Amino acid sequence: MRVSTSQLQQLTIFTTVLTGAGIGTMYYLMQKKFVESDYHRLALQKLEACSVAMESLGAPPLKVHNIHLTDRNNRIDQRTAQIKIPVTGSLTGGYLYTSSVRDTDTNRWSLKQAVLKLKEGQIIDLLNPPPPAAAQTQDTVEGLDTGHWH
Repeated sequence: MRVSTSQLQQLTIFTTVLTGAGIGTMYYLMQKKFVESDYHRLALQKLEACSVAMESLGAPPLKVHNIHLTDRNNRIDQRTAQIKIPVTGSLTGGYLYTSSVRDTDTNRWSLKQAVLKLKEGQIIDLLNPPPPAAAQTQDTVEGLDTGHWH
């Protein structure tokens, strides 16, 4: 049985489209899982509750972007979740570095660290927020080196 070149081209196009749709669906579902997680939600609630951080971003409106799936700062297992969430406001943007731990007895996540690092280098510890107009401009906060976060 001979297959024409046009049939092979159609099969190739169909396979490519099907593969692309599968990858796109997987990406969407993974992002949705992050956004619906307690560790993601707790971090964003902490950010939204910090007036200094929100003012520095120029938020509201606060725009939360998709997590970079290939970023080594994003690590999640059964007991810990460490994620780097890209956020922007009307003035600037940055990354919300978070670390959470899950209590195996209650199955609840608790936020252990939440630090906003703006593009300009300003760092705001959301668990110990500075008073208004006194945000820090150092590269580390309580031992967290956001340039080489582990």
